[in-house]
Amino acid sequence: MHTALKLSKSLTRATILCAAMFSSTGVYAVDMLGVYQTAAEQDPIIGAAKAAYAAAKEQLPQARSALLPNVRGSVSTSKNVREFPGAVDTNPTSPTFGQSYQGQTYNDHGWNAQLRQPLVNVSSWFTVGSASASVKAAEYDLAAQEQDLIVRVVQAYLNILRAQDRLDTTNAEITAVKRQLEQVQQRFDVGLVAITDVLESQAAYDNAVVRGIQAEGDYAITYETLSTLTGQSYDALNRLSDALPIVNPDPFDEETWVSAAMSTNHGINSASAQLTAARRDIRAKQAGHLPTVDATVTQAQTVTGGQNFFGTDTTEQTIYGLQLTVPLYTGGLTRSRARQANATAERAQELLLSQQLNVTRDTRNLFKSVTTDVIRVRARLKAIRSAQSALEATQTGYEVGTRNIVDVLQAQQRLYSSQFDYADSRYNYLLNLMRLKQVAGTLDAEDLKELNSFMDPNDQVQRVVALRSVADQLN
Repeated sequence: MHTALKLSKSLTRATILCAAMFSSTGVYAVDMLGVYQTAAEQDPIIGAAKAAYAAAKEQLPQARSALLPNVRGSVSTSKNVREFPGAVDTNPTSPTFGQSYQGQTYNDHGWNAQLRQPLVNVSSWFTVGSASASVKAAEYDLAAQEQDLIVRVVQAYLNILRAQDRLDTTNAEITAVKRQLEQVQQRFDVGLVAITDVLESQAAYDNAVVRGIQAEGDYAITYETLSTLTGQSYDALNRLSDALPIVNPDPFDEETWVSAAMSTNHGINSASAQLTAARRDIRAKQAGHLPTVDATVTQAQTVTGGQNFFGTDTTEQTIYGLQLTVPLYTGGLTRSRARQANATAERAQELLLSQQLNVTRDTRNLFKSVTTDVIRVRARLKAIRSAQSALEATQTGYEVGTRNIVDVLQAQQRLYSSQFDYADSRYNYLLNLMRLKQVAGTLDAEDLKELNSFMDPNDQVQRVVALRSVADQLN
């Protein structure tokens, strides 16, 4: 980082630490990896994705159940009353033998159990294949959400650092413009400059204060996004080290990245699996016209009372059978389902094509963005040195009367803008590099660990409830 920017960061850090003494009793510092680990457990989006995957996995055992044995049982009981007006009991063993009776009450009960094993069911076999492909698609969707979480964490974290750098450079500009205003006021008091120089300096100072107030507000807001991901508030975050290498993508070949994305991008793989599932579902629906064969074993027992001369009758039976079912006509249902499955497969084919085109475009664009960012970072670092030299030359010219105060103020603003642009370009480089790996399907926690190794625990940004350093400048 440039010396002037380091100085501005030191001034801002001193102000923040003073304010923190009154707003926080303790500071909890964390790096990017720590934030990601918390987000992986607490982020509701990734939590919902995991639940969706768990639900999708149940499609496979549900489909398999149609090919496995199933057992059903039933139990029944009934109370029966028979009336025989004027009848005589002729059962010698009955206590009422020879007596007249008006009716008879008895109970029937029994149970039935059947084991059914599908032997031939083509539709169910294809349904299992379709469910297997759907589960695979859900697995890719979860992996895509896990990669997206890494990018969201990196983006939220870098946005805080970006806002802090904006605050640093704005505060440094306020300090410099205020000092310039004081010097111009002194020169005006002794008659060396006109009142217009004082007014120009005052206007530049007021505008710098306004930008500082906005920077403070933006800085506080950026923490909320990180809290949304993790469910926690952070008092301090480690900054990015100046030792971070800004290098071109490896391999440095656009076509290699595109080729890798076509085979490993999770969105493409998910869409491909969904197409496979849809095509197998077509076969399953078309097989609705085919006959099915089931093997059955039925065990039953029936107890009937009062229906014969000997009283209660118990019947037990075991039945082994084969059942052939031929669907002759279903009102057009099978054909309609087949047409619906064909339309679904056509939609899946178009979505896969769209995904491939979008991934190709994004891979090429991000590759170009990263390579451009590498050049931009180097150019902006050089721009800082140029802006510093230009400011010194302009200040010298103002002292000898060849430049006016507006030139000096503009040169100061260009310097601090260059310092922020340099820091901003580093963050854009990192985010675009992560997105390039994401679209190629290679982004994982190891990439985050590598980035985390360039976080400096000795250089932190501090979160403060309220900052008054800039607002007080308006008094």
